[in-house]
Amino acid sequence: MEVHDLSGGDAVLARIERVARRALRHYDVSPDAHVALINVSENATFLVSDAGAHTILRVHRLGYHSAEAIGSELDWLSALRDEAGVRTPAVLPARDGSRVVTVDDPGSAPRNCVMFEYVPGAEPSEDHLVEHFEPLGAITARMHLHARRWARPAAFTRFRWDDDAAFGPEPRWGRWQDGAGVDREARAVLSTLERELRDRLARFGKGPERFGLIHADLRLANLLVDGTAGTTVIDFDDCGLGWYLYDLGAAVSFIEHHPRVPQMVDSWVRGYRTVLDLPRDDENEIWTFIMFRRLLLVAWIGSHSAVDVARELGAGYTRGSCELAERYLSGSL
Repeated sequence: MEVHDLSGGDAVLARIERVARRALRHYDVSPDAHVALINVSENATFLVSDAGAHTILRVHRLGYHSAEAIGSELDWLSALRDEAGVRTPAVLPARDGSRVVTVDDPGSAPRNCVMFEYVPGAEPSEDHLVEHFEPLGAITARMHLHARRWARPAAFTRFRWDDDAAFGPEPRWGRWQDGAGVDREARAVLSTLERELRDRLARFGKGPERFGLIHADLRLANLLVDGTAGTTVIDFDDCGLGWYLYDLGAAVSFIEHHPRVPQMVDSWVRGYRTVLDLPRDDENEIWTFIMFRRLLLVAWIGSHSAVDVARELGAGYTRGSCELAERYLSGSL
């Protein structure tokens, strides 16, 4: 796994911007277009402004997705937009019709880039968290319903978000044991949590009504709310095969300890059930998936120490994870 190494500061960001500008040569964009970094964590995302028009350019990190896997992501994103009534940003092809453009990065391997339409909107406000979760539940259910029915293209390829991806010999985001502040006491608590999660996930199973194609990062930062147009789902970079309830676990990423999370969950379930059934046995395992995601994020913070969010959360997130784990294991969540 390669992540944009930000340890070089401005020099690294300038290099990534040069990659972005090379990518723009493949599109009908003026050489004088303004390119501004929006964020960088896994991929780098830029706002491209050209004669008053805006687009979004994503520069992919190395070693995470092949061009075929990125194309598969774009296939589902576009199908959701066209067939399921889920608002997603349109993919803007290059002049030659390519959706994925590969550009040279001197001193490194070539990088894949994708251009998206600019979608107005803002991340849901924290002042109204509970209210946002009911429409999010309905949107998620529409995505899951489409995933169950959709005939994937023959070349479709995405990775899995399962117990092996979290706890196997090559965990996708690294080992949680290498997370920030994982000392002997934390290791003991989180090892017990891992064993419990493995057991419960094995019993839950991977039947088609529980396991399929998911967004896998459906947190509030990946929603754009516009008062007139509604909610747009963005950033399908982690979409893949996983438990459907993992999308709810991801929805409360980094705020799992918030005192209103139980209300958020109830709101999400209400919205979900307006579209799809959610059996009580599945509902009873919601906190299993919240804790599964949380343990993955402990690993993510440890392997992404140069990213702002990871630096800010650090060892405190591990301590909070241990507190939640003890409540989960005691049955008080």
